[in-house]
Amino acid sequence: MKKKLVGIFAVLTMTAALLTGCGSSDEATGEDLLSQIQERGTINIAMEGNWAPWTYEDEQGNLVGFEVEVAGEVAKKLGVEPNFVTGEWDGLLAGVQTGRYDIMANGVGYTEERSKAYYYSDFYAFNRTVLVVRGDNDDIKSMEDLAGKTTCNSANSTYQLLAESYGATVKDVESLDGTIEELTAGRVDATLNAEVSINDYMKEQPDVDIKVAAYDPEVEKVGMIMPYGESSESLRKAVNQALAEMREDGTLSKISNKYFGMDITSED
Repeated sequence: MKKKLVGIFAVLTMTAALLTGCGSSDEATGEDLLSQIQERGTINIAMEGNWAPWTYEDEQGNLVGFEVEVAGEVAKKLGVEPNFVTGEWDGLLAGVQTGRYDIMANGVGYTEERSKAYYYSDFYAFNRTVLVVRGDNDDIKSMEDLAGKTTCNSANSTYQLLAESYGATVKDVESLDGTIEELTAGRVDATLNAEVSINDYMKEQPDVDIKVAAYDPEVEKVGMIMPYGESSESLRKAVNQALAEMREDGTLSKISNKYFGMDITSED
């Protein structure tokens, strides 16, 4: 399965984003974001494009995945065309904060810190995080065993923050393929990722010698994020309305089962 980066790469850094502060998109335009989107007829949707089965390239080079279909359906309900833009995780976060992208749909887990920098949509996916090690590693059996160990994940991801909270040193890696390569080569001790992503990887790459050592007890709540501020209020309401309709008519569940083989759109 191809998991290459596609499209336009975000060049902004998280440091730059933090310097802009919250609500930079509002201050720059002073115009309602939903009105801007509807006037141009497109909504700019940020995602990595290399994280199956959430967002990735299929064998024909098409951008596909759970987030691609969910965001595409949301765009349809808003009456506009989706413009998917791919790049590195921290650059995408910065691009949303500065208004370069209208929304980001990429398994964005909720954190209190992020909620102060972005508007979240209602949650539409609930994700379990797994701790993954090499098949011959019997030393790491719990999250607490990460203390003093080295892991790898995308910079500023919830997986990086979680690993650090347990005392691990985290090495930045841009893709799941790169993460597993670092792990199997012995350059890191472990990695954290979405259970559904690891299940998909192990199904596609059955000869890779890795295993799940533990599960994080907390369930990660996933929503789309958009620029913080009053100009995004109407967009957030419209996105939430679209998600509510998709939940009610079974669209969310159908897309989840298509890519994950299970329904992760309910907290239950």
